[in-house]
Amino acid sequence: MRVLIATAVEVEADAVRRGLGDRDDLVVAPIGVGPANAAAATARLLTLAEAAGEPYSGVLSMGIGGGFADVVDLGGLVVATRSIAADLGAQSPEGYLTIDELGFGRAVSEVDPALHALLRGRLRDAVSGDVLTVSTVTGLAGRAQELRLRYPHAAAEAMEGAGVAAAAATCGVAYAEIRAISNAIGPRDRAAWQIGAALQALTGAAATIGDSLEAL
Repeated sequence: MRVLIATAVEVEADAVRRGLGDRDDLVVAPIGVGPANAAAATARLLTLAEAAGEPYSGVLSMGIGGGFADVVDLGGLVVATRSIAADLGAQSPEGYLTIDELGFGRAVSEVDPALHALLRGRLRDAVSGDVLTVSTVTGLAGRAQELRLRYPHAAAEAMEGAGVAAAAATCGVAYAEIRAISNAIGPRDRAAWQIGAALQALTGAAATIGDSLEAL
């Protein structure tokens, strides 16, 4: 299986490459921060590969992110069951309205069942749950509580998954998402973040899943 692994930034890409080693069919590419950059860059890479006669059959959004502290520990892994565009909608006096409720589309992207099963089977210590895609990282307790109430099955948040998922759906390839947890979702406390541990977890995850992805 030829798989594109999309990270937001180069430091995440480097962490994944360290785990994968030299694998021709697993390509790691930083695609930018935020859902718009992620969607545009991923769609471009998938389209160029198709035009060159070397299409990808799957794309994996992989990087660090925040986690709900009662669900996953810092340095832990989350394998997404769904990627959700959590702030794509509208505010109203009655509360937040999702893009689905507005009738303009879907905020939820389901991951590919076969890819999800493979990742869960290999990453046995990982938490499985929804991963929220946000354009603004949560930094307040009230915002964290709001997201938790709205998405009770959420385990983590990041900034790219839903964008990568949209590109994958448009191009007709399988999609999945993995997040390594660097910080707790809630009041912003940069000193408490464990980015190094999260990057190490990315490297370990990549080393664990590499053979299985190539064998698909």
